[in-house]
Amino acid sequence: MSRLWSALARDLTPYVPGEQPRIADLVKLNTNESPLGPSPRALEAIRDSANDDLRLYPDPEATQLREALAAYHGLKPDQVFVGNGSDEVLAHTFVALLKQDAPLLFPDVTYSFFPVYCRLFDIAHETIALDDAMRVRIADYRRSAGAIILANPNAPTGVALPRAEIAALLAEHPDKPVVIDEAYVDFGGESVVPLIATHPNLLVIQTMSKSRALAGLRVGYALGDVGLIEALRRVKDSFNSYPLGRPAQAGAIASIADEAYFQSSRAAVMHGRERMTEGLKRLGCEVLPSTANFVFARHPAHEGAALTRALRARAVLVRHFAKPRIADYLRITVGAEREIDRLLAALRECVSAG
Repeated sequence: MSRLWSALARDLTPYVPGEQPRIADLVKLNTNESPLGPSPRALEAIRDSANDDLRLYPDPEATQLREALAAYHGLKPDQVFVGNGSDEVLAHTFVALLKQDAPLLFPDVTYSFFPVYCRLFDIAHETIALDDAMRVRIADYRRSAGAIILANPNAPTGVALPRAEIAALLAEHPDKPVVIDEAYVDFGGESVVPLIATHPNLLVIQTMSKSRALAGLRVGYALGDVGLIEALRRVKDSFNSYPLGRPAQAGAIASIADEAYFQSSRAAVMHGRERMTEGLKRLGCEVLPSTANFVFARHPAHEGAALTRALRARAVLVRHFAKPRIADYLRITVGAEREIDRLLAALRECVSAG
C-alpha cells in the first residue's frame, strides 16, 4: 500500500528507538531508563487520579504543573511549556523556532532525532564535527546560522559542556534561537536554566523520563523567554491542545514535590555510573567521561557490532549505532547493582573469548 503514501512519507528515514524485546532474565541497558522506580508520592498521585474524572478532558494548559515547574526552576509559569515527552516538545521547537532562513547547526554525533525532524519539517541544516575526543567545540559554531541546537550532556556520548561555554555561544549568536536539550543534565551536568534571565534567545528542554524515572508517563517541558514559549504554544494548539493526561500531570506534580527522593535516586545512578565505568576500564574498555545515566565505551580489540551481539547472546542488551565515527562504541545504560554485575561478567566472557 506504499503507493498511497505521500512523497514526504516515502522519503523519511524515521528515528529508531531502542528495542523492547521479550527475553527471559534480560538485563536491559539499551534505552536509558532509570534502574529505580518513580517517587512513591508520584505513584500515589497517579493512582488517585484514576477516578471518574478521567471521562473529562485534562487541563489543556497544564496550569498546576507549569506552576510547579516554574517554582522549582525559579521562573514564571508563562516561561514554561509542557508536552507529551521531550521528543514532542522538541518537535514543536523545530517547527516554531528552528526553521529559519539560514541552516540549523548541530553536532555530527548527537541525538539522532535531530536530523529526523529536519527531514520531516524540511529544515536546512549543517552538522559540525565533534573533536577527536568526541567533544563539542564552541569555536566551531562561530559561523552563520539560522539557529543552533545542542544536547548537553550530548547523546550518545554523555560528554557535557560547562555553563560558561554555553554562555559564550549565546553571546556570539544573540539574535538566533539557541536550544539546549538537557535530557540528562541531572546526572552531574551544569544546567543553563540560570542563563534564561539574561538571554531571551535561549530555550532549555528537559524531561521527567530519566532522572525522575517517569519514562512511561511521557512528560517533557521547555523553559525560556515568554516569547519563545508563546511560539511553542501556537504550534501545540495547532496540533494537539490536550497533550498531557490527568495521571501524567498529577504524577509529574507529585514528583517535583518529592525533592528528597529525586536527590537520592540521582545520586544512586551517579554512583552506579562510576562503578560501571571503573569495571569497564578494568576490562580494557575506553570510556568517555559521562555526566549522563549511561556511558559510551569501546574495546580496542573488538568491533562494536560483534560485542553487541555477544552480549545479547548472554541476555544483556546495550545500544549500538552503526554510524560513522561511533560504530565501535556501545552506549550502556547505568543499571541496578545486579545489572551492572551481570554486564561486567558477560563482557568479561566476551573479551576473553577473543
